[in-house]
Amino acid sequence: MRSAWKLTPVILLASFMISGMDILVAAPISFAYAVVVAMVMERFTFQELLDAAINNLKFFIIVFLILQLAYAVAETFMSTGVAAAAINLALSFGVKASTVSMVGFITTCLLSVATGTSWGTFAACAPIFLWLNHITGGSILLTIGAIAGGSCFGDNIGLISDTTVVSSGIQEVEIIRRVRHQGAWSLLCVAVSAVIFYVVGSSMGLPDTSVSAAEAIAQVPDEVWAALTEKRASAVTLLRQVQAGVPIVMIVPFFVVLGMAVAGVNTLMCLASGIVASLIFGYFSGTVTSLSDFLANCYTGFSEAGGWSIAMMLWVGAFGGVMNKMDAFKGIADAIAKVAKNVRQLMFCNALLCLFGNAALADEMAQIVTIGPIIKDITDKNVEASPEDRYVLALRNATYSDAMAVVGSQLIPWHTYVGFFVGISVSVYPIAEGLITPLTMIQYNYFAWFSVISLLLLTYTGWDRFIPLFKIPSEPNVRLKKNS
Repeated sequence: MRSAWKLTPVILLASFMISGMDILVAAPISFAYAVVVAMVMERFTFQELLDAAINNLKFFIIVFLILQLAYAVAETFMSTGVAAAAINLALSFGVKASTVSMVGFITTCLLSVATGTSWGTFAACAPIFLWLNHITGGSILLTIGAIAGGSCFGDNIGLISDTTVVSSGIQEVEIIRRVRHQGAWSLLCVAVSAVIFYVVGSSMGLPDTSVSAAEAIAQVPDEVWAALTEKRASAVTLLRQVQAGVPIVMIVPFFVVLGMAVAGVNTLMCLASGIVASLIFGYFSGTVTSLSDFLANCYTGFSEAGGWSIAMMLWVGAFGGVMNKMDAFKGIADAIAKVAKNVRQLMFCNALLCLFGNAALADEMAQIVTIGPIIKDITDKNVEASPEDRYVLALRNATYSDAMAVVGSQLIPWHTYVGFFVGISVSVYPIAEGLITPLTMIQYNYFAWFSVISLLLLTYTGWDRFIPLFKIPSEPNVRLKKNS
């Protein structure tokens, strides 16, 4: 009964989120309730709980700095032509009704890695590909599922993604090593999903008509421009650049960020290099005409990061600190430790816990900061392993935490991600209102389905040994303490 009461703050938060309440309201209320439960059930003082909340937020300091730069990179990439160059390059191969979903998927994969934001990527690319789909006569639901999945790809593996940073920080692993660990699996998911989108699109008997992005953008009605300006003004600039065309050299800052990241350069340095490179290349390409305007775009990124994301993370992080202080998830952790017969089964349970936690909390960051410490504690307390093998298990836990948060969100109808994507889709393509729903978007998101199912299957069966760098250690190299 005590364990059940300790879980009621999570149930309360999940109920708020499912009801549609913004997490900036739901998290403070749930935090206050968690404090009351901890004081009653465990006799903690308020100061002890406050200290626990603050202690849980210590590692977020570097995350806040990275978030500020990440949002600034997203804004500068969209305003200086970096994103437009990436889109035009992808579109240069030609788009038809049967391939618009596949091209949209690949383009959003690239752009989400470059910007580190799934929401920004979807808001920027939805107008292009939904109207391209309309003109060519493609399947609107297939295209939405494709760009939704592609937008989440970079948010899961991107070096400048906030979820990548936070999930890696909680498990105490380096971001670059985490990306290398899951890189081959992530690319496999992209390749298989791209083939699926192509095969499904080709089998629908769609028209064989090619159009350009400029033609598609020219068809966007004035009321849609107004709606998009209100929801994502920087996306309007991006669309105009795609329509008018930008020098292909503007894609260089994209590769500057990726190249430095792969080389192991500090994340803050990677982000800063992207901002500086977009300024330099934009100046010589003519997409940057005023330093003050460029700095204003940086300011927009900074203010967006501080206006909602950081405030949300503070409250949710504080909530997680209180929940951890009273060991609220001990019952679940004990059940996993009891049920698991070996390390691989325990890691499989960790993955399921992340997915179910995301469904309960309906927010990817809430799941990461709440469930992340739990799966870390489950692994640390129950597994005997060398430092090297323990680090690999931590890398996998970081992958579970992030993938089940970002990609797993695409399979949860009431999730904030899905609600945002549906809202943007209807606003930029209003003629599909009523047709575009959370369930129809989920139905065609083949990337999310394949990624989540394959991650669970590879873990449980041990087939991850066939994926380069993705194998986790198993018996006898590692073992459960209860089996020693």
